[in-house]
Amino acid sequence: MWRMRRVAVACEVCQSLVKHNSGIKGSLPLQKLHLVSRSIYCSHHPTLKLQRPQLRTSFQQFSSLTNLPLRKLKLSPIKYGYQPCRNFWPARLAARLLKLRYLILGSAVGGGYTAKKTFDQWKDMIPDLSDYKWIVPDIVWEIDEYIDIEKIRKALPNSEDLAKLAPDIDKIVESLSLLKDFFTTGHKLVSEVIEASDLLLLLGSPGETAFRATDRGSESDKHYRKVSDKEKIDQLQEELLHTQLKYQRILERLEKENKELRKLVLQKDDKGIHHRKLKKSLIDMYSEVLDVLSDYDASYNTQDHLPRVVVVGDQSAGKTSVLEMIAQARIFPRGSGEMMTRSPVKVTLSEGPHHVALFKDSSREFDLTKEEDLAALRHEIELRMRKNVKEGCTVSPETISLNVKGPGLQRMVLVDLPGVINTVTSGMAPDTKETIFSISKAYMQNPNAIILCIQDGSVDAERSIVTDLVSQMDPHGRRTIFVLTKVDLAEKNVASPSRIQQIIEGKLFPMKALGYFAVVTGKGNSSESIEAIREYEEEFFQNSKLLKTSMLKAHQVTTRNLSLAVSDCFWKMVRESVEQQADSFKATRFNLETEWKNNYPRLRELDRNELFEKAKNEILDEVISLSQVTPKHWEEILQQSLWERVSTHVIENIYLPAAQTMNSGTFNTTVDIKLKQWTDKQLPNKAVEVAWETLQEEFSRFMTEPKGKEHDDIFDKLKEAVKEESIKRHKWNDFAEDSLRVIQHNALEDRSISDKQQWDAAIYFMEEALQARLKDTENAIENMIGPDWRKRWIYWKNRTQEQSVHNETKNELEKMLKCNEEHPAYLASDEITTVRKNLESRGVEVDPSLIKDTWHQVYRRHFLKTALNHCNLCRRGFYYYQRHFVDSELECNDVVLFWRIQRMLAITANTLRQQLTNTEVRRLEKNVKEVLEDFAEDNEKKVKLLTGKRVQLAEDLKKVREIQEKLDAFIEALHQEK
Repeated sequence: MWRMRRVAVACEVCQSLVKHNSGIKGSLPLQKLHLVSRSIYCSHHPTLKLQRPQLRTSFQQFSSLTNLPLRKLKLSPIKYGYQPCRNFWPARLAARLLKLRYLILGSAVGGGYTAKKTFDQWKDMIPDLSDYKWIVPDIVWEIDEYIDIEKIRKALPNSEDLAKLAPDIDKIVESLSLLKDFFTTGHKLVSEVIEASDLLLLLGSPGETAFRATDRGSESDKHYRKVSDKEKIDQLQEELLHTQLKYQRILERLEKENKELRKLVLQKDDKGIHHRKLKKSLIDMYSEVLDVLSDYDASYNTQDHLPRVVVVGDQSAGKTSVLEMIAQARIFPRGSGEMMTRSPVKVTLSEGPHHVALFKDSSREFDLTKEEDLAALRHEIELRMRKNVKEGCTVSPETISLNVKGPGLQRMVLVDLPGVINTVTSGMAPDTKETIFSISKAYMQNPNAIILCIQDGSVDAERSIVTDLVSQMDPHGRRTIFVLTKVDLAEKNVASPSRIQQIIEGKLFPMKALGYFAVVTGKGNSSESIEAIREYEEEFFQNSKLLKTSMLKAHQVTTRNLSLAVSDCFWKMVRESVEQQADSFKATRFNLETEWKNNYPRLRELDRNELFEKAKNEILDEVISLSQVTPKHWEEILQQSLWERVSTHVIENIYLPAAQTMNSGTFNTTVDIKLKQWTDKQLPNKAVEVAWETLQEEFSRFMTEPKGKEHDDIFDKLKEAVKEESIKRHKWNDFAEDSLRVIQHNALEDRSISDKQQWDAAIYFMEEALQARLKDTENAIENMIGPDWRKRWIYWKNRTQEQSVHNETKNELEKMLKCNEEHPAYLASDEITTVRKNLESRGVEVDPSLIKDTWHQVYRRHFLKTALNHCNLCRRGFYYYQRHFVDSELECNDVVLFWRIQRMLAITANTLRQQLTNTEVRRLEKNVKEVLEDFAEDNEKKVKLLTGKRVQLAEDLKKVREIQEKLDAFIEALHQEK
């Protein structure tokens, strides 16, 4: 504006010169006049070849237009050799050229266009504040109802119409240049006019951006000189770079202020100052959709084609550093040359009042402004990666979901993939390279995924692997953004800077891309802060030859510009594809619902979690039913199981050795000693084992017992797994054995049979035991000697040679027992020799050990038959027992022994039943609940135990419905934001 005022003053001075110039005599050389002025001069001066002295005026006493006096100028007379007439054409020419209306009109046209273009550029760079429209009063958004903006806009003249009315600026500049050469005395009048005309030229050239140096004070008195075109270009490029950096700093300052403002607003919302609750952000809603899709098994040809930014690159190319610069925090584990990214990491960037990070499955927030929380976050990510990697593998396809919030973050979803490798090194699985390729292709083959291809600028471009992979996935480059990292190292190491330009412009690779960017990710020090890296990046590009020589454009450098470009591309892709994906899931939902109705018309759609809850209730009901078992049933099965466990020990180790004694005293003594040893060492432990096994059997019976029509076989595997795990965790009370030992010892000490009923019960118990043992002995002998003559004739079976030898030996031993029915349990050596010689005489060769084995079974059968006969005699012996067998040859001490055993079994079963019903059943129920709770948290366990087409179909239906609902909510919010 000050220039316009100075131009106006110059016009007034020129007009005053025309009015008060009657005293000047002289003329200008014709060759320095404008064409129009030259034609005018020729009409008044027919002879123009006379030499004229140099013009000398009194203007030399003024140094600038601001010092011009207000009084009339008194000019000294000028005399030439030839003066046909007085003519003041310079002043008149200046007055005509510098008329105020031309200056105003030209300034309006050029200045308006430039201002409009600058405004559009600044508008594009201002962050989106649409989420905070509610801060501004409603009257501001409704102003278009009161003022017709469109009508006012149409009433304004078009810039092209104004440009037609503007004068020919080039002719004005040429004329003013002649005036400047004319006034060579150094006064300021014409220099200011030339400067004003230059300003008009810059403002009135549509479509051009000009940057002028503002410091002219030191050059005000210097002579104007022409510079070459190359120097002008260099100067303009230098000024353009400085101006862009200046605007960059201004924009960053505005963004910082906007960031603080948004942070303040969000903090106030958190404190409840505003009653209007903020809705969930778009990016959070979109991230939830992706989280559900990551758990969805793509059946029925339904694929995840929702957009996301896939970050791929060679190992150690700087992928993680670029992501950290975009997220504005050092959140990833770091290592020098070591593979750190072992599984995909989905990072959702969104705005928030505080710079925090949290995992999808955790409520803990990591404050990214504190180094302790940053270190904890990096450690947690590393632990999750190692947990995802299975044994024998190096990388895993399982995704880690991480949300990063903070003021000023660009909203988008990025997936950091493991770096592509060329060679499998020691310590890696053999299939690591192929696994990384398959993971990268799985993400990049999504037609709506944006591929952020990271290339290390510090190494030779020919060594890159990822560019070929990206070219295969996106050959036309319609969704690829190429990023060259470590440009600072590249500029130092690359001999030809044009090679970097070829890489950035995509001429060195066959790969095509939407955009090409160059960034600097720090000096290689892992302890550098994000702010330090950003300052270093800006300083590098400010002094870089790549930017000064226009090899790189200003919008192609810095991670801030990259972040803006990726975010814009991401949301453009989301808006273009999300509705199509929603329609695809609607079609999938319809197909799944139709399939369910056709296959399971009378069943509810229960997914895996709902089925687990139903099975859990059934299992708990079955555990509770254990407490409804009658005491009689418990005692019967406990007593029977315990006798089956200890019967062999009682017969073989207690009764048979005691029965070999010669009198009742020795028999009772032997029995007491044997029972005491058995009670102290083995019996309590055996009893607890029997009780625990009985509890397991009853629990299993209730778990596996079919429930008729209500039985659902889909729960069988789950119930079996719960039963086994509960039994494994259950431990019997350690004090049970000690108390049980005392009870059993007291029960075995009692020898008094109170009535005939107990006596008969003991005889009956003894007969059953002996008959069962006799039956087992008969079976053993039959297996030893082979089939008898009847089976041989009926079933056509023959004896083996060994069985024939055993049969001959058995017959010889039975002859010996017939001769001496009270033979002791063991054969003497001479008896063995006699039997062997008798067999040899009949042509049967036997071994002494074979004779002993056969004798054991033969004598055992003889003894058991004798004992059974004795039981029949003792049925009448209760009267003699009451008299202690005085004056009687009948002795029934073996019946008393079996009564003591029977009574001990009954008391032990009663004690174990009480412990089961009062303690162990409850503890088992508690273990079952714990197992069910653990299984409920283990998704892999549920997937393994609840399987089948019905379960999978219900799971797919639930997930498709959830995805569709979230997509519909997201699309609605997206339309509202528009």
